[in-house]
Amino acid sequence: MSYDVTIFGIHLTINPIAFHIGSWPIYWYGIIIALGFMLAIIYGMKNSERFNVNTDKMLDVVIVTTPVSILCARLYYVIFDGVKLNSIGEFFGFGTGFSGIAIYGAVIGAFTCGAIMCKIKKIKIFDMFDLAATAFLIGQGIGRWGNFMNQEAYGTFTGSNWWGMQSNRTITEMGEGLVHPCFLYESIWCIAGFFVLNHFSKKRKFSGHITLLYCVWYGFERSIVENLRTDSLMLGNIRVSVLVSVVICLAAAVTLIVINQKQKTAIADKTYVEVFPDEYSDLELQETITEDTTPKDDKNE
Repeated sequence: MSYDVTIFGIHLTINPIAFHIGSWPIYWYGIIIALGFMLAIIYGMKNSERFNVNTDKMLDVVIVTTPVSILCARLYYVIFDGVKLNSIGEFFGFGTGFSGIAIYGAVIGAFTCGAIMCKIKKIKIFDMFDLAATAFLIGQGIGRWGNFMNQEAYGTFTGSNWWGMQSNRTITEMGEGLVHPCFLYESIWCIAGFFVLNHFSKKRKFSGHITLLYCVWYGFERSIVENLRTDSLMLGNIRVSVLVSVVICLAAAVTLIVINQKQKTAIADKTYVEVFPDEYSDLELQETITEDTTPKDDKNE
């Protein structure tokens, strides 16, 4: 089935199926997700050493974590969507199509499994998390275009004559009118976030710094855009993703403020190097602190 789409006045015809292998359809959604994943892995391989992560060990973690995160994405969706499954086969979509996954399930699964694998492979957990958080935004920014190809994850009516999108699917499900292209909002935010976090990753102040920035950056955006969507997973009258986003964003923001204040206090007390021996990355300031704390020759006084 093709979709006739109008987005910001531009008319397109898109087909969610890219091609067939025999009778097996290959969807653009899967291709786009795979592309985002591949680019994230390439980024990780090229920058792992900067995050103090061995490339081979990083790949070992990714190989195990990836299928676990996909299963967690599906489990998260099934739990909060209230899907009633009659067999384990339906969980995996056998005979019905593998429909319904949630990004937060994937993120939670990836970080949980990743932490276990880091312990096994003897990698500093938060160094790996900092690398993964930056790479995640590449995959998320690109992956959202898979939603566009499926004409899903859109929002409510914009109330505008030009801003938004409309397709034969949105008309069938919502009626005539332009709806918010939520996939686009999130894609732009995530790609912008990648450049922001990549910049800060070159000046990390401690292990876990970029992970916390990711939680603030993505959590803030999702808590807003999720309110526009028409397909939110619900917990009573509460949008699950909004609740999770707000909690993650605020918790990460408070943690950043507390750590930043501790760093300032330690620097003021000339004890930063001792308090944060492994996390401090600004060698110039570390040298300055060392010089300031070195006893002076009495003859010069």
